[in-house]
Amino acid sequence: MYILRPDIAEEEVSNHIEKYNKLLENIGGRILDSQMRGKRRLAYTIAKNREGIYVQLSHQGDGQHIEKFEKAMRLGDDVIRYMTIKQEGPLPTPKPKVKSTEGLKDQENMKSEDNSLTPVASGEDSKSNSEKIDKDKPNE
Repeated sequence: MYILRPDIAEEEVSNHIEKYNKLLENIGGRILDSQMRGKRRLAYTIAKNREGIYVQLSHQGDGQHIEKFEKAMRLGDDVIRYMTIKQEGPLPTPKPKVKSTEGLKDQENMKSEDNSLTPVASGEDSKSNSEKIDKDKPNE
């Protein structure tokens, strides 16, 4: 994860992300996922900045490339903070994008299934439940 300066134009943000992605690949890393998380308010001021553009970069490698990658971020003026974390367990996989027409059909199918599986209470069941509740209450 790294944070870019907030005064970078939106068009330039993608250039900066591409720059660091290419750098990582050139020094021996393999990019699994790269996501721009957007501009957010910082918890505290960093280099006179109250906001920052968050970028999450998941990568894989032998570990020797991290020192070079972090040095490039430290020397660059566009990154105000970075953090590298070793992830244990399964590696993240990018979520597949669902087409809008398929997504709508899936939602309609799920709604129809939910409606067909929902039990309808009969009048006797609801009456007996309310009687049970009344019996449990102490008389006042």
